[in-house]
Amino acid sequence: MSDSLSKKNDSIGAINRTNILAAAEKEFAIHGFKGTRVQRIADRAELPKTNVLYYFKSKDGLYLALLQEILSLWNSSFDNAKAQDDPAEVLATYIADKMEISRLRPDASKIFALEIINGAPNLSSFFKDQHSSWMNSRVSVLRQWIELGKLPEIDPHYLLFNIWASSQHYADFSAQITELKGQAMDQIEFANATKSLVKLILQGCGLTVPPRFQ
Repeated sequence: MSDSLSKKNDSIGAINRTNILAAAEKEFAIHGFKGTRVQRIADRAELPKTNVLYYFKSKDGLYLALLQEILSLWNSSFDNAKAQDDPAEVLATYIADKMEISRLRPDASKIFALEIINGAPNLSSFFKDQHSSWMNSRVSVLRQWIELGKLPEIDPHYLLFNIWASSQHYADFSAQITELKGQAMDQIEFANATKSLVKLILQGCGLTVPPRFQ
């Protein structure tokens, strides 16, 4: 009986946390860190403010939890790439994953972009170290591919920066894209944009584009 009640409480807690983070994502994307109020997050989540503070203690704690979720969201198959893997397949999949996140979670991308643009004042040293560690490990794989002749002599950092800039543009500058195109991009247009981006980057690296992206 107590085990069943505990599982139910855990389930309710998980649902509440998910709803609060989703509401926070909207509010932080609209108002930024300074302009966001916990009460507005609670109202959007349709929960009492005390519930929000129960799970996250403070606005700072909620914001850091959201940044952590965003970093985890960007995890992909590229995280597990190794020297023996095919760089064309790995990079194409990574680009497609990033584009899908821009399509489905544009607010998450905007929040992270604003944080970085403002000098990352709210990112703890843990997250900064975690992000640097991830970057170093992926650069190491790219350099191994270069040493093995699978990639030309390119700067791995610049390659990753270009992938991020190109894919996250579709989220961070969605208003500009909508204005210039006359309408918001739908799923089909995102699929076409993904194929185009994969071709541009892979062909720029001298790689053969996988059939599914041609």
